[in-house]
Amino acid sequence: MATSDPDKLIAKADKLTKLSMTRWNADWKNATVLYEQAAIAYRLARKHDKAKDAFEKASKGQEMLSSYPGTLTIESALGMLQNIWESAAALAKEVGNWNEVSDFYRRASELYIQCGRSQPASDALAKGARALEDALPDEAIQLYTDACAVLEDDGKEQMAFDLYRAATSVYVKLEKYTDAATFLLRWALAADKCNASHSQCKAYLSAIIVYLYAHDFQQAEKCYNDCCQVEAFLNSDQNRAATRLLSAYTDGDVEEIKRAAQSSIISSLDHTIIKLARKLPTGDVTAFKRGATEQQEDLLDEDDLT
Repeated sequence: MATSDPDKLIAKADKLTKLSMTRWNADWKNATVLYEQAAIAYRLARKHDKAKDAFEKASKGQEMLSSYPGTLTIESALGMLQNIWESAAALAKEVGNWNEVSDFYRRASELYIQCGRSQPASDALAKGARALEDALPDEAIQLYTDACAVLEDDGKEQMAFDLYRAATSVYVKLEKYTDAATFLLRWALAADKCNASHSQCKAYLSAIIVYLYAHDFQQAEKCYNDCCQVEAFLNSDQNRAATRLLSAYTDGDVEEIKRAAQSSIISSLDHTIIKLARKLPTGDVTAFKRGATEQQEDLLDEDDLT
């Protein structure tokens, strides 16, 4: 480049986009190159706000170029724009502007959605989610959810399996166990749609374990009964593992619960779920023991003075 001074690059680029008596058309092609060069120079100089502004100007330049017939193909414009937004997102991450990280990755995703390209659109959202898992976990979950929805809407559920896994992991870290189980059931439904019965059954078993870890035996049992309505699960190894685990709870047998949680079927689940299973039971299981409810009701009847 003729100069490495980013301020001069910006000034020169701005001049190229303004009409005058001697310039009847804006030169967005050369201006965009200068904006990108300035953004990189600002970033190296750690002038993050100016770098962000330069990236945004470069993005506008690419949008203008894509609107001029014959200037750039849509594919080229999209590729350049996506790179610009991802560079801006990386910069925002460096300085901790977390809301901008989400916004920039969403913009990159929207460009692909406009052209019907669901996979890269979902990938952009997933990149944003991974960048935000620690700083803004709730926003990360929303990005993962949206990334799944993009693929689901395009009938590409199988491409979203890693996203379901990642979102579940964040839910567990946040101790939002009901939400984690719900997302696992969503994964199971997606797996069913693409005939991935093994993944479907693993997701069902994982949801049951999450409920047990939350010490919600009633919901775990309800989930199990609902899952047994699905033939694929009813005849699966995952069903047998769930049956053994729930039976140990209804027997009030803590040692059997621990042994069941160590089974090879449970050990083949995702690492996040395995960690939860290894900690079972998480509370007193005597209340779940077979006959405990009836005994409690009998005691209440004996105390009834009416």
